[in-house]
Amino acid sequence: MNASNCQVLAGLVTPGFRRWPLHLLPALAMALMLTLRLAGAVHAQEPLKLGVLNDLGGSFADLGGRGSVLAAQMAVDDAGGKVLGRPIVIISADSQNKPDLATGIARRWFDAEKAEAIIDPVPSNVALAIIDLARERNKMVIVASSGLADVTGKACSHTSFQWAYDTLVLANSTASTVVKEGHKKWFFITADVAFGHSLANASKAVILANGGTVVGEVEHPYITSDFSSFILQAQASGADVIALANSGADATNSVKQAIEFGVGQNEQKLVALLAFVTDIKSLGLERAKGLLLTESFYWDLNDETRAWSKRFGERFGGRMPSMAQAAVYSGVSHYLKAIAAAGTTDARVVADKMRELPINDFMMKNGRARNDGRIVHDFFLFQVKAPQESKSPWDLYNLIRTVLAAEVTPPEGGTGCPF
Repeated sequence: MNASNCQVLAGLVTPGFRRWPLHLLPALAMALMLTLRLAGAVHAQEPLKLGVLNDLGGSFADLGGRGSVLAAQMAVDDAGGKVLGRPIVIISADSQNKPDLATGIARRWFDAEKAEAIIDPVPSNVALAIIDLARERNKMVIVASSGLADVTGKACSHTSFQWAYDTLVLANSTASTVVKEGHKKWFFITADVAFGHSLANASKAVILANGGTVVGEVEHPYITSDFSSFILQAQASGADVIALANSGADATNSVKQAIEFGVGQNEQKLVALLAFVTDIKSLGLERAKGLLLTESFYWDLNDETRAWSKRFGERFGGRMPSMAQAAVYSGVSHYLKAIAAAGTTDARVVADKMRELPINDFMMKNGRARNDGRIVHDFFLFQVKAPQESKSPWDLYNLIRTVLAAEVTPPEGGTGCPF
C-alpha cells in the first residue's frame, strides 16, 4: 500500500468519520482497498502506444513505409502483444516528408495519445525534428530508414537510437573498397540536403585518405526526376568514378538515367553510395548489375534471415524486407525487452537498459547500443547480380565480404555527440 492510500485509510478513523460504526470500518477499508486495486489494474491495462511515423506514399515508401509498420507489428506479436501487463498498440501516420507536419503529429501522439515511442522517422530532416521533440518529452525514438550521421553526432539524444546504417559506415565500406581497387578520380552527384552532403563528405574523406582525388561535384535538387545535366557534367569531368550521394527515388532515378547515358559501360565506374534491396528490385538486374553497395541486412544471408523474411513476405505480398524494415523489427523487439527488464516505460531508464543488453536476433549478433545512440554491428558489402545469375525474383546480391563493425565504426566520442 502506498503513502496516499494509507492517508485515505487513516481518514476513516479521524473525528470526521466517527459517525461510522466501528464494526463497519474493516469492511469499509476492504472495499476501499478493492477499489484502489481495481483502479491500478485499469491503469496497468492502458495500452502502450508506439507510433511509426514515416513516408507512406512518397520517395521513401518502398524502403520503409507500410513495410516498417508491418515489421513493428511483427515485433509486437512476437513479444506476446503485451509488456508489463499492458497491451501494445502500433499506430502509424504519413510524415509526407515534411518536418512541420511530422512534428505536429508527434506532438499529438506524445501529449494527447500518450505514445511512448516513435519509430522510423524519415527523411533526415524529419528524424532530426522528431528527436528534438522526443528529447523534450522524454520519449523514445528508433531511427531505421534515415542514415544522417548527425543522428548519433551533434544531434544525438539519450533516448534516440540509429539502428540500420549511417553515412560514415557507407563511406568506410563502399567508397573505401572502390578507391582501394584503384579507382582514384571521383566526381559526386549529390542531393542538396543534409543527408546528401553528409554522405558525400564522409566519402570524400575516405577517398582522400586512400590517395584518391575529387575532381568535381554537382548538387541536384532534393527529389527530382531529371538528372541529365548532372550526368553530362560528371561524364565530361574525366573521373574514374561517378558517385551518387542520394537516396530513395533520387537514387533509383539517377542510377537509371546514368546507365541510359552509358555510365559504367566504359572506363567510368558508377557507384551508388546508398541503395536498398527495394531500390535494386525497382531498377531491375539488367540496369543495376555490377553495382557495389553496403547494407546491414539481406534477406538471403542465412537460415535465420530467410525464415524471418519469409514470414514478412507472406504478410506483405511476397516482397522481401529492406534493411530499414528489418531494423524496425530489431529495434522494437529490443526496446520491448528493455522495458520488461527495466520494469518501466520511462524512456531514459529504458534507454540505459537498451545500452546494457546485447542485441541478438536475425539481423545482428552481439550488437550493442552506444552512449551516442549508434548500434554497433557488422555490415555486408554486396555486388548486384547479373540477370543470368539470379534464381528467383528477389535473388539480387552476391556477398563480397562481411565488413566487421571494428572496420567501419567511428570511435565513441569522435562523432560530435555532446555526451
